Amino acid sequence: MRYQLKQIHCRPWTLSGLSLQLIESHYENNYGGALRRLNAISEQLESLDFAKTPAFVINALKREELTALNSTLLHELYFASMGGEGRVTQPMSEALARDFGSAQRWRTEFSALGYALGGGSGWVLLSWMPRDGRLINQYAAEHTQSVAGGIPVLALDMYEHAYHIDFGANAKAYVDTFLRNVDWKAVEGRYEDATRVAPPRPLVQEEFGDLPGVGVEEVRAMLAAGKPLQLIDTRPKHFVSRTQDIAEGVRWRDPERVSEWMGELSKETPVVVYCAYGFHVGCRAAVALRNAGFDASYRKVGHSGWKAAGGPIKMHA
Repeated sequence: MRYQLKQIHCRPWTLSGLSLQLIESHYENNYGGALRRLNAISEQLESLDFAKTPAFVINALKREELTALNSTLLHELYFASMGGEGRVTQPMSEALARDFGSAQRWRTEFSALGYALGGGSGWVLLSWMPRDGRLINQYAAEHTQSVAGGIPVLALDMYEHAYHIDFGANAKAYVDTFLRNVDWKAVEGRYEDATRVAPPRPLVQEEFGDLPGVGVEEVRAMLAAGKPLQLIDTRPKHFVSRTQDIAEGVRWRDPERVSEWMGELSKETPVVVYCAYGFHVGCRAAVALRNAGFDASYRKVGHSGWKAAGGPIKMHA
């Protein structure tokens, strides 16, 4: 596959405080160099007989391909991030306020990440996370570092080639100048596109229909706040005997005998039951309790998730 050179989005001669010489050098040598390197690597990969090529050769080429591809993509986003007057649009201001507290709080954090990379190398990215439905600032010391699943909408190049011609070692002045040139209308467009990307599909247990489930973080927050909650461990007996541990303050009850112990519970207080991993055993217990009139739900991640989240554990009596 041959990658095509992309037209520079910003009009270099209109940028405030950034010289035409700097932008041209950056575009031609660094972006162009990454693209040329990427195409050369691609040609080598296409010519390989993967069944006969030593593993270390494949590893080296694929590692270099990742570096060159990310460098190409991030440089394209970097140039597309400039060309404006640095005024945050209203929709982006609202989005930044939602995820950072305020647009100014975002700017302070983003700038600080750039300042911290001064004299080194790397990127500062504003990225949308479909999984979490929010924006984050990402620090990347290398071209190969990225947040898996993240969609960058704004990129600040902090490699010295991005500023040394105009600013020498004064990386702080460069960061401030970059922010004065951000094209926030373009950022807004990329943000809108990014928010249309669906998050990873959640686990759906169709056999249990609309049975409500809660996350381990929500359960821990309820316990920490002292909210009334009846939390029941319904792992099968063989799981309990194998691991010999249980969450602190939680009772174990045999999931095969729900009808016998449900009489110990109050119908006035929410009930959360869980099994080992959050599948059919806990769900069935929750269904039985709901059918009996309890406000019951199952915990999605089970006992294993409680431990993974660092929940307190004690040995089962």
